[in-house]
Amino acid sequence: MTFLKKLPGPLLIFFGAVCLSFGGPIVKSFEGANLWQILFWRQFFFSIIVAFYLIYVYKKNFFKSFYVSGLPGFVAGLFLSVGFVAYVFAMYTTTVANTNFIITTETIFLAAMGYFFLREKIDLITLIAIILGMSGVLLILGSSLSIQSSDQFIGNIVAFIMPISFAILIIIIRKYPTVDMVPAQFIAGVSAAVIGFFIAGNIAISLHDILLAMLAGFFQIGFGFILITLGSQTTPAAVVGVLMLTESVFGPLWAWIFINEIPPLLVILGGAIIIISILFQSFLSKKNL
Repeated sequence: MTFLKKLPGPLLIFFGAVCLSFGGPIVKSFEGANLWQILFWRQFFFSIIVAFYLIYVYKKNFFKSFYVSGLPGFVAGLFLSVGFVAYVFAMYTTTVANTNFIITTETIFLAAMGYFFLREKIDLITLIAIILGMSGVLLILGSSLSIQSSDQFIGNIVAFIMPISFAILIIIIRKYPTVDMVPAQFIAGVSAAVIGFFIAGNIAISLHDILLAMLAGFFQIGFGFILITLGSQTTPAAVVGVLMLTESVFGPLWAWIFINEIPPLLVILGGAIIIISILFQSFLSKKNL
């Protein structure tokens, strides 16, 4: 898997975001598992795939990988674990559209944190792309950001934890580009799984839900976060934020295909604007990707 490190960072982030975009339909497709059971099994399988990756890369030095990542990796893992909990909670209690919209605010957090903590200047092209992308997101999901119950209200508030924690993760990766942060993914997965285990009490779920948890853990967040982590090492924070808007394009599309959430015309228009913003930034930015 070392060949992944030879691929362009933005390309890795793009495919990672596509993987993450399946999260809504997967969580909504569980039949009998409750919120905390979903969290446990999703993160359990996620931890397994990350462990296999680390064993493949480090072989007998598996445990040494955590020492190599050091305090930055540990802190990044803890923040990401909180984000994992918030993501599942939000997807379970509010709509896929609401959660996707709130998650895309990571673009703003990344640009701001990159500017203040890394002194990464936001060039005009990237700034325009951020504005275009966020306007597209507003078109897609702004009208659906309705609060219909106390559960949805709480879910919407909790959903903001995910983009903040993800932005912190990316900033730490950019701050320490030579430090392997994949071990942080393992720390995050195990920590979130432990939270789910103790709150759920009973972790027994159906075979159908087990298979969905495997799909989520191995593919959706497993490959997704490994690709994004590797790609973020060489990609400016603001650019990462723009590329991550891809998730908000494909999320509604998968919801339409797999759980019959039919997107209105504004969703299609907004998705087109987001794609244009990504292409605009990718081809015209003066940043060295």
